[in-house]
Amino acid sequence: MTKIDIISGFLGAGKTTLIKKLLSEGFKGEQVVLIENEFGEIGIDGGFLKEAGIEIREMNSGCICCSLVGDFGKSLHEVVDTYHPDRILIEPSGVGKLSDVIKAVQDVQAEIDAELNSFTTVVDVTKCKIYRKNFGEFFSNQIEYAGAVILSRTDKAKPEKIQESVALLRELNEKAPIITTPIEQLPGEKILEAMESSKSLEEELLAEVAHEEHEHHHDHDHEEHEHHHDHDHEEHEHHHDHDHECGCGCGHHHHDHEGHHHADDVFTSWGKETIRTYTKEEIGNILKTLEEDGSYGNILRAKGMVAGADGEWIYFDMVPGEHEVRTGAPEYTGRICVIGAEIKEDKLAELFQVK
Repeated sequence: MTKIDIISGFLGAGKTTLIKKLLSEGFKGEQVVLIENEFGEIGIDGGFLKEAGIEIREMNSGCICCSLVGDFGKSLHEVVDTYHPDRILIEPSGVGKLSDVIKAVQDVQAEIDAELNSFTTVVDVTKCKIYRKNFGEFFSNQIEYAGAVILSRTDKAKPEKIQESVALLRELNEKAPIITTPIEQLPGEKILEAMESSKSLEEELLAEVAHEEHEHHHDHDHEEHEHHHDHDHEEHEHHHDHDHECGCGCGHHHHDHEGHHHADDVFTSWGKETIRTYTKEEIGNILKTLEEDGSYGNILRAKGMVAGADGEWIYFDMVPGEHEVRTGAPEYTGRICVIGAEIKEDKLAELFQVK
C-alpha cells in the first residue's frame, strides 16, 4: 500500500528544508515520488537526490487545488501503476486550501492501492500574524486541517515571537502537534513521527494510568473472586447441612463494581507545550515539590520532555515517591503533562513557569 503525504504551506515557508530532511532521513530506503505544483519552491536538485540514494520522479501537474479531481486522480493512478512507490509526497500550491487537497486524495484513494498517511502545514514563525491578516481563510484553512504544523525559522526568531505564533496557531487548531524545534536539529524519523502522531502526551499518559488502574482492579477482582468462591463454598456446605433450618440461601455477598472508576473519570490532566529551557536541577526541584507539597493536588503522574539550557533535551517521569530526570533526543517541542485529582492548574503553570 502506497502512503500519501501532503506537505502544505505558503510560498517561502521553508518546505525545501523539511522535504530534504524527510527524503534523506525520514523516508530513507523508500522509493518516493514527489508531485510538485509548477510554481513550487522545492526544485529538489538531482545531485542531492543521488547523494541520498533516493529515486524521485517529479511531475509538474499544476496546482492540485485548482485541478479537476478527475485529472488529479488520473495522475495518481499513473504514478502508482508506473512506479509502485512506497510513498507519494505531494507539495501543493502555497495559496490553496489544504482541505481541498485532502478531499482530492480521499476521493481517489479507494480506486488505487494507496492511503492518505499525513497532511502537514509548514509556517514561517515570523509571518504567522501577517499571513493570517493578509490571507485570511486560505491561511486559516491550512492550519485548521493540518495533522501537524511545522514552524520554520524558529532558530532565528525570538522566544516571544515563537510563543505568540504558537498561541495564534492554537486558536485555529487545538490538537495538532506544533513542531517548534528547528528542523535541522531533529532527526527525520522524529519529524515523521510527529507528522503521523494522533495522540497527545496527555492522551498517552492517561492511557498509561488507565492501564495501570485496570491491572490493579483486575488483580483486586481476582482476589475478591477467590475470596468469594471460598466463602460461597463454605456457605453452600453450611446451607446443605442446615437446609431444614434455613433454605433461603441468604448471606451470599455479590461483589459489585460501583467503587471502580475509569482513570479518566477520576483523574484530570494538565498539559502544556513550551519552548522554555530548563536545567536538570530546576526540573528535579519541581518534581520534588510535586511529591512533597499537596497544595498542587493529588498528583499521580508527571511526565515530559523539555529543552535544556545547555542545548540538551531533558526527559522526566514522576510517580508518588520517586522521580527520574535524564537527557534524551530532541523533541519537536517541549511538552509537560501532569495527571492527578483536584489538581491546581494555575499553581502548576506557576511552578513550571509556563503561561
